[in-house]
Amino acid sequence: MTVRYVLDGSQVRMLEDFWRLIGEAINGPGGYFGKNLDAFADCLSGGFGQPDDDDYLVVWHDHEVAREHLGYPETARQLERRLARCHPTNRAAVGKDLAAARKGQGETVFDWLIEIFEDRAPGVLQLQ
Repeated sequence: MTVRYVLDGSQVRMLEDFWRLIGEAINGPGGYFGKNLDAFADCLSGGFGQPDDDDYLVVWHDHEVAREHLGYPETARQLERRLARCHPTNRAAVGKDLAAARKGQGETVFDWLIEIFEDRAPGVLQLQ
């Protein structure tokens, strides 16, 4: 039997909301399922926080609302934070991505999340 975990995209205003909601959906109140992109990918790949049942589905309701809020302004905000703490050898690449996001170009935070789902747990995500 497939276990279904439901995300309410209408509650996602920034990436931190997504981390909270995915953690609570899968592991209950205060639950953890990654608090950064690498940790999230690890959880989907069978790392800490993965659902006990391997047969699961994440149903993301109102994903279009989340897509809007996780668009270019949020992407620029996240890239500004990344730029402030990244290794000096990565600053040029992050700066380039930040400049693109400020122009409304390139991948968004929403795109990053979808790509991780597709790469690490194909077929687990259902957008509604």
